[in-house]
Amino acid sequence: MSDTGYGDFEFERRFFVDRLPTELLEETPTLIVQSYLLAEDGFAVRVRAQASGIEGIDPHADELAVLEAHLDAVDFCAITVKGPMVEGTRYEAERELDPLVAVEIVRRAPARVAKLRHSAWLGADGWVIDVFAGGNAPLVVAEVERGGPVTDLVVPEFCTTEVTTDARFANDGLARRPFGEWAREWRAELLATGPRFLTGLGHNHLPGETD
Repeated sequence: MSDTGYGDFEFERRFFVDRLPTELLEETPTLIVQSYLLAEDGFAVRVRAQASGIEGIDPHADELAVLEAHLDAVDFCAITVKGPMVEGTRYEAERELDPLVAVEIVRRAPARVAKLRHSAWLGADGWVIDVFAGGNAPLVVAEVERGGPVTDLVVPEFCTTEVTTDARFANDGLARRPFGEWAREWRAELLATGPRFLTGLGHNHLPGETD
């Protein structure tokens, strides 16, 4: 449970990244492979296995193969229950699991995602940059999280457009319908509409903007 006074609610914003900011990437990021026991209408039950200090993975390998290749490095597992995302706010309750049990669930559950997670501190905010593998390669998503609503955000230059409320880019959505299946459609959509950012969370400080 969160100690910020908001209970089990999480506050985050997500962005599609077109240009990978290699200058910010860690040499040994965290590998995350997670399966979904339920993923429907924004409600999800997720089991995650993660391994710290991974130097690299085969981005073309499927999600289960990525997990099997790094089983010895798995150092944290958890089950998480999530509710629908509403303007950057989502119910999220998590409990740690024994890796021996969690890995077996990840193996057996039908829908998975795998990604390398890099962490970076930019200005006043901590960011993670997720580089997806398997059916979601070469998708890159950047995410910022706070203890309360993410308002008046300074948006880094590498964030092409916001996808916080786009269910297609939620991990449970990507597990059911990988990015590789609709990447061309998405790029055509982005070209037609241009970048978009949430407008109900204060002022977005965008790159090149002058006060």
